[in-house]
Amino acid sequence: MKKQIVAAAVAASISAVAFADISITGSAQVNYTYTDKEGQTPDTNAFTQETALKFVGKSGDTQVVIGLGGAGFDAGSLDNTGGSTDGTNPTVNVEDIYMTTSVAGVSIKSGTWDSGDNPLRDSNRDSGKFQANTSLGSLNLQFNTKAGASAEEYKVSTDLGGVKLGFTQRAAGETVTASTSMGGVNVSYLGYQEDAANTDKALIEVSGKVGDLGLKFGKATADTGATIDGNSWMGDYEDASGAYVLTAGQDVTAFEVSTSIAGNSVAFRSASIDDAATGGSAHDVDWNKVIVTRPLASGATFELTYTDTDDKQSGNDTSALDLELRVNF
Repeated sequence: MKKQIVAAAVAASISAVAFADISITGSAQVNYTYTDKEGQTPDTNAFTQETALKFVGKSGDTQVVIGLGGAGFDAGSLDNTGGSTDGTNPTVNVEDIYMTTSVAGVSIKSGTWDSGDNPLRDSNRDSGKFQANTSLGSLNLQFNTKAGASAEEYKVSTDLGGVKLGFTQRAAGETVTASTSMGGVNVSYLGYQEDAANTDKALIEVSGKVGDLGLKFGKATADTGATIDGNSWMGDYEDASGAYVLTAGQDVTAFEVSTSIAGNSVAFRSASIDDAATGGSAHDVDWNKVIVTRPLASGATFELTYTDTDDKQSGNDTSALDLELRVNF
């Protein structure tokens, strides 16, 4: 009798696993980066790794998402004298964990997740976040809040004659978005209008295709009391390792040309960062970047990136070669 009960329990558990709606996706990449620092020693060679896993469990219209991120994995480096430094120990962190569902026509999301990058500001991840979305005719309404005082946001968006418009009321100001496509040319605007004086930021992007060439142009501007710290195709300006950190008032102008050559995706990017402060810590910087991406028969993707940075401040010029292997699954 006991064996029958055990067998029934095992069969029930196997059935539950078999019919559970659970999916696992992820990505992993390894990078080798050589950086030549003009007027600075030593030059550096570094290996780094990043891994991400996303677990999604569903029941009807409700799902739970758990995102794990790993970095380090003994990612040591060698300097140009042959010496070595130990890398960080392997770490795996729970990054995103949230639930989404719907109640009476209102979509609800609650938990911890990343807001995502854009060219004007870097991403942020907070716990205790709550989001509610619903529609009222052609209007899309969204409410956001999180732990802490004055964290409420009210967003309304719509489509008027092919022009997508968005307005968000925040505790410290407003965010305005607009985008449209005209004759194959895409135009978008993003503006942060802040209550504090001289802290507004704005972005205009234009993109399209001419024959086999993809073209993209972006102009990001910041008032004298605002700092662009985003991470996008226009450059990595986050206050993080490997990024070029801007100061208040600096603007960024960038363009990209992309195409396909012999099965490779090839892009050339160039950006100019202006000097916001005469005699201050800011200074003009120009960088040029070539990116070649190719899918491999193994299922991985190889990417080569060469970056040349011309810094008007003496001794700060650099050139860097980055080789990356990446796989998504």
